[in-house]
Amino acid sequence: MALNSVNTNNGAMVALQSLNRTNSALEATQKRISTGFRVADAKDDGAAFAVAQTVRSQVAGLSAANEQLGGVKGILDTALSSLGKVSDTMTELRTTLVRLADDTLNTEQRAQYEAQYTDLRTKVENFIADATYNGRSLLSTATASGGGDITTVRNENGTTFTLTAVDGASTLVIQDVSSIASAGDAQSALAAGGDWETINTAISDALNTFGSNSKYIDSQISYNNEKVDALNGGLGALVDADLAKESAVLQSLQIRQQLGTQALSIANQAPQSLMSLFR
Repeated sequence: MALNSVNTNNGAMVALQSLNRTNSALEATQKRISTGFRVADAKDDGAAFAVAQTVRSQVAGLSAANEQLGGVKGILDTALSSLGKVSDTMTELRTTLVRLADDTLNTEQRAQYEAQYTDLRTKVENFIADATYNGRSLLSTATASGGGDITTVRNENGTTFTLTAVDGASTLVIQDVSSIASAGDAQSALAAGGDWETINTAISDALNTFGSNSKYIDSQISYNNEKVDALNGGLGALVDADLAKESAVLQSLQIRQQLGTQALSIANQAPQSLMSLFR
């Protein structure tokens, strides 16, 4: 191979190859700095990018699950609020029943207490009927009007669990005043196994069940959030760029680029020295 040639400049070719490699590395570094990712797409690292996409889909699924759980939490909290009011009213109803159980009441007094009983019972019915959240209720089994069991997802895999609704209108409302026609009827309602005790027990059971469900949903939402944090941490370790390191690499490559440009310029001028041989 001719060492002195105007057709082939080996020095320039070597300098150009080196400069191209530097420019390519500089472009990759600038991409990492501008995006913040070491792996921004499949071209950077196909395997790592595929794993990252899987993790991102898990995070998206968990976020969606928590949104659904939040809605169910609203339904549960509404039901619990209603049951709390119903329970408080049942205490007032017991007081009224105790008075109605007194056989010494005159007709006017009994009528007043019966009116009070009816008013309190109506309140219970209204509390139950109004226990809706976004059109759904756990205190009704009438699916046509938004009642019935509620099945929802709890994680990114679509695993479900079911909340069982209560037929509040028939199981949580005490008998109407027509069944309390005498002091004896009121005494029977208050006795062990009587209507007041039966209804109050059903209300307590519903409070216990829905309270446990609400606590479970709170725990599931908290767990999902912790899992999202863990997944994002792993994702960051997999694809995030170390910007401090990239900054140092960028400065190094910029210097190499300048030197490579100068080296190529010098190599391109080398054939000019051959001109002196023909003077």
